[in-house]
Amino acid sequence: MVNRLVHAQSPYLQQHATNPVDWWEWGEEAMSEAARRDVPILLSVGYAACHWCHVMAHESFEDAGLAGYLNERFVAVKVDREERPDVDAVYMEAVQAATGQGGWPMTVFLTPDKEPFYFGTYFPPQPRHGMPSFRQVLEGVDAAWRDRRQEVAEVAGRIRADLAERAAVYSAGAHHPPAGADLHQALVALSREFDQARGGFGGAPKFPPAMVVEFLLRHHARTGSEAALEMAVRTGEAMARGGIHDQLGGGFARYAVDADWVVPHFEKMLYDNALLLRAYLHLWRATGSPLARRVALTTADFLLRELRTAEGAFASALDADSLDEETGQSTEGAYYVWEPSQLVDLLGPADAATAARLFTVTADGTFEHGTSVLQLLADPEDFAEYEAIRARLFEARAQRPAPARDDKVVAAWNGLAIAALAETGALLERPDLVEAAERAADLLLAVHLTPDGRLLRTSRDGRAGTNAGVLEDYADTAEGFLALYAVTGEATWLQLAGGLLDTVLKHFTDEASGALYDTADDAEELIRRPQDPTDNATPSGWTAAAGALLTYAAYTGSDRHRTAAERALGIVGALASRAPRFIGWGLAVAEALLDGPREVAVVGPADDPATAALRRAALLGTAPGAVLAVGSPADGDGEVPLLADRPLVGGAPAAYVCRHFACDAPTTDPAVLGERLGVAVE
Repeated sequence: MVNRLVHAQSPYLQQHATNPVDWWEWGEEAMSEAARRDVPILLSVGYAACHWCHVMAHESFEDAGLAGYLNERFVAVKVDREERPDVDAVYMEAVQAATGQGGWPMTVFLTPDKEPFYFGTYFPPQPRHGMPSFRQVLEGVDAAWRDRRQEVAEVAGRIRADLAERAAVYSAGAHHPPAGADLHQALVALSREFDQARGGFGGAPKFPPAMVVEFLLRHHARTGSEAALEMAVRTGEAMARGGIHDQLGGGFARYAVDADWVVPHFEKMLYDNALLLRAYLHLWRATGSPLARRVALTTADFLLRELRTAEGAFASALDADSLDEETGQSTEGAYYVWEPSQLVDLLGPADAATAARLFTVTADGTFEHGTSVLQLLADPEDFAEYEAIRARLFEARAQRPAPARDDKVVAAWNGLAIAALAETGALLERPDLVEAAERAADLLLAVHLTPDGRLLRTSRDGRAGTNAGVLEDYADTAEGFLALYAVTGEATWLQLAGGLLDTVLKHFTDEASGALYDTADDAEELIRRPQDPTDNATPSGWTAAAGALLTYAAYTGSDRHRTAAERALGIVGALASRAPRFIGWGLAVAEALLDGPREVAVVGPADDPATAALRRAALLGTAPGAVLAVGSPADGDGEVPLLADRPLVGGAPAAYVCRHFACDAPTTDPAVLGERLGVAVE
């Protein structure tokens, strides 16, 4: 028995294709069916790697009796939040406003006009811990719909009005770009929430704060703040040594359930790993840390090994759950955890004792049922021994049943991966990483970019989905293309980024206020047009767009793009001291704005070692948001204005460091260039 979802492209929706629930995909057909039958809509939102989504599916959506009741009294709609972040954002805002919390699976009941009136997340099959059972929730909502329809309408109306009022705050346009004092206040506020003992911010659960780390590194580069650098370094080291970091295969889990980074929620997401790859690369650039360099490289290798698709792009996620061979059950973390006896069986007593000490595998365990999540609390004294043991454990783990992969390609997250891989490949001299970034970018061009210059959000197996790109897709893809231009010097990437940003200005920007919307002005109309300047697991589309606009303006001298970036950053000043943990990328972009950003033009023959030396010195510079163009003076004729009128010096390759296209005297010395752009690390 299958339902409509068997035809869906989303792996998450296909996971529910054999449910007895008569699922619909989001769309007008489902709404019309609810109106025809005069029943409410059950909206269930999740994603393929979501552990509790799987739990609720097994407990409730696979229950034939419950499904029969649900099919009779509701129209059930299943949404992959990664395909439709706009739908997810609007209703999650309503859930959080009504309940004070959110999460996935998200469970919302709607009128046929898409208006929400009852909310929740996971509901158990029987009442527990003060939560009603899912059956009780369905019965209560059904009774309210049948007997108290006016009350339902009043609740829905209040919620819609509240969402509209919240939206008006963001579009007020009464803010100015943040000043240095605002960014200092953000640092002070972050220091209050910083966990001195464990790194990171706040308590459990602990999420990797990649965007905040980027801000801290940029703030240190601009101001010399040791406090900013200390927080970035301490957080980076704590995450790298903890269980949230895959000590065998590289990459990071979604978050730690504890405050010590020991026990992860084991799903591994493309966006986390792309963001953390770039953060560790920049941490190495700022400090020369061997640990940061090692983590950057192993994370990049993880992306290529486990998330790259046959078409050359990057899949969305690896599941938290996998088959436990001993129990025969799908279990969270089964692929990653170890018992002491397993080490002995594999390595022998002596090496097992060394491995247990290195990776903190204990008799009691650090996870469940006597198993341990691997950590590396200190660097090994004998790296050769460590690498040999790690390789044997990694090879043995590869024989276990692997977590499922959500092989859906998301434009925005691939843009983040392209930027991270391109920079890492250039800085750490791994041309294969640059090639991987280019191949992923080629896939986005071939499959996601439509002839009219619009982006489609997702694809699978080289076939585009139907969902329109949202703001983060345009912003992060442009960010990736701009990074590729800086690394390769291929002007086509700069031009393509400009096209995407023109779409942002035309279809996503409020001309009156400069505020940005998450959906285009011609997108599907929801109960409100989604708009949020704060970061979640990824940079806000709003501030990501501001960053790409600022970078593009630095290359081209476009006042239009720079003005748009400055206006978009106005909201950052308002939130800098109040919510710095949730505006990290906006703070990082603001650092670039205050620093210029600096524009670096390196001119010289591509095959001249002196050109390469200047280029490397520029890449190693820590000046916030600095842009780099490498080429000949002729390249400035229309394609790359930053290169225009930049002659060689005495016939030798030269570098020009500028702000707003006003330049210092050119230099032919890489050391001088490095000094002008911050301390370069070799």
